[in-house]
Amino acid sequence: MTVTSGSAIGSLTVAMDEAPISQFHVKAIFTSGMGFFTDAYDLFIIGTASTLITNQWHLDTTQTGLINSMTLLGAFLGAIVYGRLADRVGRKRIYGLVAGIMLVFALASAFSPNVLWLIIFRFGLGLGVGGDYPVSAVLMSEYSNIKNRGKLVGLVFSLQALGTVMGYVVGLTLLSAGINHGEAWRIMLALGAVPSAMVLYSRRRMPESPRFQALVQGRHAEAAKNLAVYSAGALNGALNGIATLPAVAVHRMRLRELLTTRKYLLTLIGTAGTWFVFDYAYYGNSVSAPLIVKSVLGSGHTVEQALAFNLIMFSVAAVPGYFLAAAFMDRIGHRRLQLIGFPLMGLAFLLIGVIPGVTTAVVPFLLLFGVSYFFAEFGPNTTTFVLAGECYPTSVRTTGHGISAGIAKLGAFIGVYLFPHISKAFGVGGALEFSAGMSLAGFLLTFLIPEPSQRSLEEIGGERELLVLAGGPPSSVPGRISIPEVVA
Repeated sequence: MTVTSGSAIGSLTVAMDEAPISQFHVKAIFTSGMGFFTDAYDLFIIGTASTLITNQWHLDTTQTGLINSMTLLGAFLGAIVYGRLADRVGRKRIYGLVAGIMLVFALASAFSPNVLWLIIFRFGLGLGVGGDYPVSAVLMSEYSNIKNRGKLVGLVFSLQALGTVMGYVVGLTLLSAGINHGEAWRIMLALGAVPSAMVLYSRRRMPESPRFQALVQGRHAEAAKNLAVYSAGALNGALNGIATLPAVAVHRMRLRELLTTRKYLLTLIGTAGTWFVFDYAYYGNSVSAPLIVKSVLGSGHTVEQALAFNLIMFSVAAVPGYFLAAAFMDRIGHRRLQLIGFPLMGLAFLLIGVIPGVTTAVVPFLLLFGVSYFFAEFGPNTTTFVLAGECYPTSVRTTGHGISAGIAKLGAFIGVYLFPHISKAFGVGGALEFSAGMSLAGFLLTFLIPEPSQRSLEEIGGERELLVLAGGPPSSVPGRISIPEVVA
């Protein structure tokens, strides 16, 4: 890998690290965050919709499991493919594309004529959902300064909480209004297209990441111009010299280098592994939450009552966890918060599994399940997303995040598909005991990840020392400085 005009690029990255929060960042949080609002709504509304679809189409457990989990299988592929493409062709191009994919397939799912087409359309939707993870996370991470990076990226992810709440509200409203169940589930799925439509235009107008332009494409003038826009002019003086630099070629890190360099491989095992075990536990429990709560409440309770309980529990326990994680992550430490959340979430799962009678006692169950929700959000649900967007060099940052998110969604697919079967065989308590074991694995794997809080992206990814070195004498290649230590 080679970099060019090292001292100038170094000045640019320092300027980005110190750029104050501006109105641009608020817009970027909304534009990226609405993608996660959509993701959450689409992924969690299916748990309610599938109960109606199963009754209407007389589906068996396997077919219902495929409907619930096929979006996650699509997300596995979408995160890896679009994450890699975003490092090759740019973050901005993929940013708008994935929103369009989510829009089209959300509408298509609502008009599915039969179970086969619904499964196909849900898979297509998953491609967009998966692709949204690395692009939104990395763009916000690369727009951010050092001091507030965790907060800004965490706030993007926190809109997932509002999407989940909206899923419960929509399901409860439609069912309580007495709308025919055959129409209700189609309306539920169609509404998933609305937030994607809201941000499709604005995503196409967002600037490309200045870090990507400078460190990967060598387009210093464009990078300085974009940085001046979102720093509200506060850095214009520092950027004047950078903006006049000519565009130069920059060699990108190859995928093989990412996968064979010990430092990055261990980090990838950490970010992908922790996210995999978390998503197995979280999505398996969350997508099946209406069924879990209904089983605890007893056969005399309706789907609407189970949804109301879930809405209250999620709003009280989970939603504060998202926003508290964003607020305190930079102070506590991104990795450290994950090390706090995993064991406490797992302990709540374990207590549900081992304490006799908990799964038939409504209040104790809801308290423990609520605790698991809180520490999932005030912990690994937020931090796995943030950490994967911080720990890799710029030229492979969305690739690393995409692989991590893709492996995570594979875990979510397995969890959603297997959870009903495990619950049927071993009871809700037994399924949650297994989730507790996954939480322990996530805690141990977290130690493979470096602590990125209050450090620049270039330092974490091993690029800062390269930029310092690149300020020295040029190599024999005109316009370039060769830094072989990048893969050391």
